[in-house]
Amino acid sequence: MSPASIITKPVTRAFLKELALERYGDMVKVVVDCKRKIMAIGAQMHADEEQMLLEDGSAQEDLWGINIYPERFGEDWIEFDSMINLRPRQNNRTRSVDDPVQQEVIRSTVSVLVPS
Repeated sequence: MSPASIITKPVTRAFLKELALERYGDMVKVVVDCKRKIMAIGAQMHADEEQMLLEDGSAQEDLWGINIYPERFGEDWIEFDSMINLRPRQNNRTRSVDDPVQQEVIRSTVSVLVPS
């Protein structure tokens, strides 16, 4: 099984498909740092990826958990769902990412790190 890692340079969908097969079958858990424009992938839980990024110098308020489905395309390939997203102090009261502007920052970061 591949270790969890921090992604700072583009990776392929094929790489994510392999990672998905090792973990959940069709999905990869990801935490995106919206300020640093990097992401952590490959852990069993978003909280583990969040911790990796915090130890690497990220700020917690910049980190958002998502799931990526490498076989899907369009809006369906990113799912905004993680316990780490529950942040009442940032007006995010669900497991999703409630702010559409923040969602777009996440999509943009992911599209740079996983080009189609």
